[in-house]
Amino acid sequence: MCGIMGYIGHRKAVPIILDGLRRLEYRGYDSAGLAVVDPNGDLVVRRASGKLRNLEEAIRTQPVDGCFGIGHTRWATHGRPTEENAHPHRDGKGDIVVVHNGIVENYLALKRRLESQGHYFTSETDTEVIAHLVSSYYNGSNLEDAVAKACREITGVFALAIMAKSSPNKIVAARSGPPVVIGLGENEYFVASDVPALLNHTRDMFFLSDGDMAVLTREGVNLMDFHGRPVRRQVTHILWDPIMAEKGGYKHFMLKEIFEQPRAVRDTMLGRVGQETGRVFMDEMDISPKEFQSFRDIRIVACGTSWHAALAGKFMIERLARIPVEVDYGSEFRYRDPIVDSNTLTVVISQSGETADTLAAQREAKQKGSKTLAICNVLGSMITREAAGCLLTHAGPEIGVASTKAFTAQLTALAILALYLGQVRGKLSAELSSAFSQELLRIPGKLEHLLSTDPVREDLEKRLFRATDFLFLGRGIHYPIALEGALKLKEISYIHAEGYPAGEMKHGPNALIDENLPVVVIATRDPNSASSQVLFEKTLSNIQEVKARGGLVLAVACEGEAEIDKLADHVIWVPPTDELLLPILEIVPLQLLAYQIAVRRGCDVDQPRNLAKSVTVE
Repeated sequence: MCGIMGYIGHRKAVPIILDGLRRLEYRGYDSAGLAVVDPNGDLVVRRASGKLRNLEEAIRTQPVDGCFGIGHTRWATHGRPTEENAHPHRDGKGDIVVVHNGIVENYLALKRRLESQGHYFTSETDTEVIAHLVSSYYNGSNLEDAVAKACREITGVFALAIMAKSSPNKIVAARSGPPVVIGLGENEYFVASDVPALLNHTRDMFFLSDGDMAVLTREGVNLMDFHGRPVRRQVTHILWDPIMAEKGGYKHFMLKEIFEQPRAVRDTMLGRVGQETGRVFMDEMDISPKEFQSFRDIRIVACGTSWHAALAGKFMIERLARIPVEVDYGSEFRYRDPIVDSNTLTVVISQSGETADTLAAQREAKQKGSKTLAICNVLGSMITREAAGCLLTHAGPEIGVASTKAFTAQLTALAILALYLGQVRGKLSAELSSAFSQELLRIPGKLEHLLSTDPVREDLEKRLFRATDFLFLGRGIHYPIALEGALKLKEISYIHAEGYPAGEMKHGPNALIDENLPVVVIATRDPNSASSQVLFEKTLSNIQEVKARGGLVLAVACEGEAEIDKLADHVIWVPPTDELLLPILEIVPLQLLAYQIAVRRGCDVDQPRNLAKSVTVE
């Protein structure tokens, strides 16, 4: 999730581009760069690794000027966060320059073809392929035609802004997936990844649709599709104030990030799960398929929300790959002299990749001979650098302290890992593998449907926000979601909440139930799974236990469950899916419930007291 900013007009381009990148830095902050054509007609590029201030310092020491240019702030996917991998990227002739947000899934095939034609690559990124691909079609005059041909060959998702030294005063933008916004000023025009980058310059904008290209010149903007056919888009006058716009119009970053989960889950799957075959691709691993086949057990180590994802991952891996899994807290792992060796795969999960306890556990496992695989949201973080393999979650920067989209992306990564292990270890038939992968690929759409239904009604939060205690119950793979739902409520509303296995109710928690205790029960099921049906029937018995003692029951259930509707006081509906994927859907209404209760209680949702986003000290 990177940020793109471009300008063409009568003013100096560099300050405008830098201002836009500053407002897009939430989209990526591991490197930045810009390119302008100076008054002499030379294409000048400045890049720097790290935060945007490093690019600003590079420009201060080596000034650059010009009236049109493009810039980029990067959230690394392919290639380490270095200056060499920072955007913009050029073709071999130094004529074409490109900035890119997205993933080119077929970049290796394109790169091999271009290398056979004499193209030479200097970075580790997929983006550089785009510059060379456009160059291979460019005749020196019709840049938009070359871009259109290149776009038709790219598999994946992309937002692009492209210039050519030999096509002065022209920027070509294209979209297939990630957002592209075009801003309309007075004899000046802008392209950006998001509205906030443009609000200081114009409020009149339009959004490209998938398959659109925009050609920006000083005379105006022309729109066409990837085949050169003209298209039209409606101009919108934006009324946001700049502070609110940084949150995309949402009141809090947490709410924005809840609604970004379909995109985060989709991006985490991109390029990893074959849409037709269901085959999983695990690239950039210093762990061979033979080693994955030979591991005798798996340890998953994590903290906080990531630990809850790990618990759900245990169910996924054991079910699909038939290999024993243990889950440990990072803070406890190394203090008990854990029994791991070269036959153990240790999976470490961390949003930031800098969690001190998890990093220490990773080092302990490595010292004992175990290979480690990182599930992480930050490429280049310490945990990813020290791991033998990495499954990046492409959730993008998560600003709210209470994790939301990073959690669902972690669940997605664990599902991918479980599917891969099942395939490589020969525990899944081609039919079962394909069926599970197809259902996994449907999850982003189901998340979008769920979020569009406004699952947590206002009358529900009004009834619950004064409660002093909550109990969250779940069975099987749904128990970790009960834990995570309770944690979200604790973190941001400061209400005491406890997650509990529903089967343990008679062993103590029943004593807590009265008319003042809201009990949240995760009561979903997969009708195609016999084990899921058994747990569902037992969960119905748990609901009846709570009702018999006067408790208030809020159930999370799959759409159309008539039995739940009769028993519970309130029901939050989620779409049906495979039993192992239900947690990705179940947690979303619990995040929204915690958020709405916290807002009604007047709590600081994005920065709850006593908590930080990343725990980098023990």
